[in-house]
Amino acid sequence: MKDKIIEVLKTIEDPELFLDIWFLGLVYNIEVDSDNNVAIEMTFTTPLCPFGPELVQQVNDGIMGIDGVEDVRVSVVFDPPWAPNDEVKALMGLI
Repeated sequence: MKDKIIEVLKTIEDPELFLDIWFLGLVYNIEVDSDNNVAIEMTFTTPLCPFGPELVQQVNDGIMGIDGVEDVRVSVVFDPPWAPNDEVKALMGLI
């Protein structure tokens, strides 16, 4: 089930960076319980992200579209704050 969830997350782009949220490292944790309820812990590139609610809705809708998923809970956290890895920095022209 986690593999299917990750595939969905790879289709959801940050609208400002045009990179998917999985590649960006915005998803911190995925948990699936025995009843196929999914809990996602994620963050945004900035706490003031104007597209935050839209991203959360896309994650929720995308995961609910997976066969067998009963429920999705998306929690947004800012600790630890998002920090791009070197590959993301390179794509953004920061290194």
